[in-house]
Amino acid sequence: MLLGSGEEQHRDALGAQSEPSDSEEDALKLFNSFQSQGTKLAEDGKYREALGKWESALMLMPKSAVLHEQKAQVLIEIGDAWNAIKAATRATELEPSWAEAWVTLGRAQLNFGEPDSAVQSFDKALAIKPDSEEARSDRHTAMNLVKRRKQLHSSGLSPTRNRYAVGDGT
Repeated sequence: MLLGSGEEQHRDALGAQSEPSDSEEDALKLFNSFQSQGTKLAEDGKYREALGKWESALMLMPKSAVLHEQKAQVLIEIGDAWNAIKAATRATELEPSWAEAWVTLGRAQLNFGEPDSAVQSFDKALAIKPDSEEARSDRHTAMNLVKRRKQLHSSGLSPTRNRYAVGDGT
């Protein structure tokens, strides 16, 4: 079993506290190295390289909600909304009480063209952290998109179909 942080300890079969094994400590050090390298690369705008480092880190610790959320942010940045949704969803599954993960999921859903789902995610973030200006602002954006879509539908226009089609005969 890999550890979530360097300060955690695990229990042996008898339930007694024991120190992490050398191999677990090595894996944790390697995980931290990959994570920090990826963060630095992302800060420098080298998103694909960052994703590679984070994928390596996730192979060591697949239950790192923080890393899944960071990965989702970078995927949003490079325009890969579908994979951003998957990464952010995983972060919310691992840490359902983490408001920032819900905000990131909402943003990914917005970028994927799912404002209704995004509103739900922003609502979850606001339920956890009611004073989150990011969640409130992004929810407002999503609600505007939902309203605009309803206006298009009620006016007889479709947001997925052009008004004029080639070969209308007009």
